[in-house]
Amino acid sequence: MHHVPIDDYVLDVLLPDLVGHDKSPSAFLVYLVLWTKLYRSAERSTALSLQQFAELSGLSKSAVQAGIRLLKRRGSIKVTKTSRTAVPQYELIRHWVRRRARSG
Repeated sequence: MHHVPIDDYVLDVLLPDLVGHDKSPSAFLVYLVLWTKLYRSAERSTALSLQQFAELSGLSKSAVQAGIRLLKRRGSIKVTKTSRTAVPQYELIRHWVRRRARSG
């Protein structure tokens, strides 16, 4: 069995904030799906269709869309598309992690 580490912030702050305050457990599940996909791929972004999100999370496509909208509005994810019909690329914005300054 493989384990996916999750930052304390995600469980201690993001979970109660999204589920309790925003009343959006779907947003938290969408975030966890992205976290898991990105951790396992070791990439900064991943392409997922609404159907793939729905299958991975157990949510309906409309619940996934609502979760994505909330996460975008909160600045927790970045979504980019190369064209109007392209599958979106998703990136997590982990604002609690300070970027290391480059020496040089």
